[in-house]
Amino acid sequence: MTDRVQKQYEAMRGHFHRAAGQRGFTLDPAQELPVERLSRLAGELAHPAWRLRRGPRHLYLWGPVGRGKSWLVDTFLDGLATPRKRRLHFHDFFRRLHEGVAHHAGSRGADGAAVDRAVDELLGDCRVLVFDEFHAHDAGDAMLVARLLHTLLERRITLVTTSNYPPAGLMPDPLYHHLFEPTIRLIEERMDVVDVCGQVDFRRLPGSERAHGFGLGARLRPGDEASAGLTAPRPEEAGPVAAHHRELPARAVREDHVWFGFPELCEGLTSVADYLALADRFPTVVLDGVPPLTEASPDGRRRFANLVDVCCDRDVRLVLIGADPLAGLPAGSALMRDLDRTASRLALLRHPARQTRPSFG
Repeated sequence: MTDRVQKQYEAMRGHFHRAAGQRGFTLDPAQELPVERLSRLAGELAHPAWRLRRGPRHLYLWGPVGRGKSWLVDTFLDGLATPRKRRLHFHDFFRRLHEGVAHHAGSRGADGAAVDRAVDELLGDCRVLVFDEFHAHDAGDAMLVARLLHTLLERRITLVTTSNYPPAGLMPDPLYHHLFEPTIRLIEERMDVVDVCGQVDFRRLPGSERAHGFGLGARLRPGDEASAGLTAPRPEEAGPVAAHHRELPARAVREDHVWFGFPELCEGLTSVADYLALADRFPTVVLDGVPPLTEASPDGRRRFANLVDVCCDRDVRLVLIGADPLAGLPAGSALMRDLDRTASRLALLRHPARQTRPSFG
């Protein structure tokens, strides 16, 4: 290492340890490897010569929910001196990418030039890009995700992503997984894949409980709405709610929350962009008529999982009314594995059988 690279490497390692101390914890052994790799990346980015050759290798950090992946990349980005850095949630970026591609491509579809122009508009002169919660579930978006990654990896942008899935676990639907295999190979060839799969779930540590947002949500039985400060919708409260380029039929639209039925929000032709639009407008989303997910359609299960993801990621209170969504799912089944992240996030909501909410972070 040159002196400049070594200095930045050591500065980033120190930054991680100080940041952990300020949060009241020490780094978990499973976090040491990503801290080391992110610190080396900080040193590589400080080397002036990389701008003249191929840039540093990109990073793909993956592991279960609650292992501190977002904290790792947020801390890394905070410790970088360059102003040409961006941190974006993949849901939000992908929604805006869709809009940009549609604007540039019109009826011709998501061709490469349209993606390139949309990325230019969204990222500008960014040199270091962090994608949090990268995933690929929707077969209809597979080609756009593939083109996006090709565009980013071929530019002089250093890409760092977090995901709950290893690259081979992306696009888990066996009917469509083969369509995404070239993109998986691209990730494995061009990015260093770093495992963050420690035993500690940082959401469960003492002092990690928050008193707002997603964690104030609940899973209720029908008739228990009052325990969450809710009253059942009246017929005159029903009406359309503007979402992403469409209106959705709500059972109640109130100043601080919106109320939907499961069929309208998860079995209809809704998308992540619709859920993001709702999260931008309402601090609470209520979903009633929730069935066991074994009784929902495959698309309904996927949309429900996306809704949970958006509400959790955007810290929107989510209240579910109906059956236990996970009831009847066979332990160890492919369906249970597909819903593993959803199950982890639902565990953060107050269960109807409990009087107090479990601790989380």
